[in-house]
Amino acid sequence: MFEAIKKYADFSGRARRKEYWLFILLYLIAAIIAGIIDAVAATMGIIGIILTLGLFIPSLSVGVRRLHDINRSGWWMLIGLIPLIGAIVLIIFFCKDGTIGANPFGEDPKSSERQST
Repeated sequence: MFEAIKKYADFSGRARRKEYWLFILLYLIAAIIAGIIDAVAATMGIIGIILTLGLFIPSLSVGVRRLHDINRSGWWMLIGLIPLIGAIVLIIFFCKDGTIGANPFGEDPKSSERQST
């Protein structure tokens, strides 16, 4: 999550699966905590709304960079607007291993790990 936050609005480059799924995991944990705080404090979902608005751009950027890692354009994020089918397609894309070596979107983020093994 922290890498995605550091690259808050950076839609260029590539993001590894690890970076993407760690962001999603921490986002879900934060959403659960925000939901609990909203329920206990009776704030009518204000904390959850603030969290969603605050992490909307980073979630888009890390998703686009993840798509870049599998050599797909960030415009593929729009397929998520198709109910159910779009979400399934995006989950499949996000689970795929990235392109080995450089692609039109940048250098392989795993290249340093692959060279050392």
